[in-house]
Amino acid sequence: MNVNNRLLSLLIVAALLMLTGIIGCEVETEREELPDTLLDHSLLVFSKTDGWRHDSIEAGVDAVMALGEENGVFVFATEDAGYFNESDLDRFDAVLFLNTTETVFNAEQREAFQAYIQNGGGFAGVHSAADTEYDWPWYGEFVGAYFESHPSDPNVRNAEIIVENPNHISTHMLPNPWEREDEWYNFQEIPDHVEVLLRLDTDSYEGSEHPNNHPIAWFHDYDGGRAFYTGLGHTIESYSEQHFLDHLWGGLEYAMDIEPTF
Repeated sequence: MNVNNRLLSLLIVAALLMLTGIIGCEVETEREELPDTLLDHSLLVFSKTDGWRHDSIEAGVDAVMALGEENGVFVFATEDAGYFNESDLDRFDAVLFLNTTETVFNAEQREAFQAYIQNGGGFAGVHSAADTEYDWPWYGEFVGAYFESHPSDPNVRNAEIIVENPNHISTHMLPNPWEREDEWYNFQEIPDHVEVLLRLDTDSYEGSEHPNNHPIAWFHDYDGGRAFYTGLGHTIESYSEQHFLDHLWGGLEYAMDIEPTF
């Protein structure tokens, strides 16, 4: 082989090695820079899914964005877990997990989120936020309970809700009892370390695995931060239902540590 052919062969091999390296690497996309805001309060809406994806997510994001505009709160919505780092999280008063499912974080993102809560951050979880991060015990205690099952055929059913605590910012406006349709979760365990806001009347529908004691919304202070959870919010219709929106926004105000005005 002459010198020119040998050089050509080396160049081809080098090009193939470079191409292989490019193909084998995960291409990182640049995250959108968070915009500056002069508003007093800010909320990060997170709706990443790794399992079942609710078709109500988009309606939920739109509803929370509209509520933020109405109430003077900056709302940023994303499904990019890369925002769960110290500098980005510090810009928000609270984080909303809007129908997240399964594993949504890597180890570094878990660490950043836990540190955010320990430093006084707030959290609100809607519905399948309880169907998230099953292998992270801290999260299970923090959100309050893990999803176990729900009725089927049909999964959405009419039920009556008992307002257990009518003096909370998320419940003071609700009728008692409150009758509505949703997908009613059963949980792996009934939480005994939270303040219950709403319970299901288990005689009002078929499918409860927690007869006479079925919490469906709660809150608590935990590990330095604040956590609100509501099992409501499965359906698209929820996000145009005034009572549900009032309940959700009240929970978000609690998570953001906004002083009640009622």
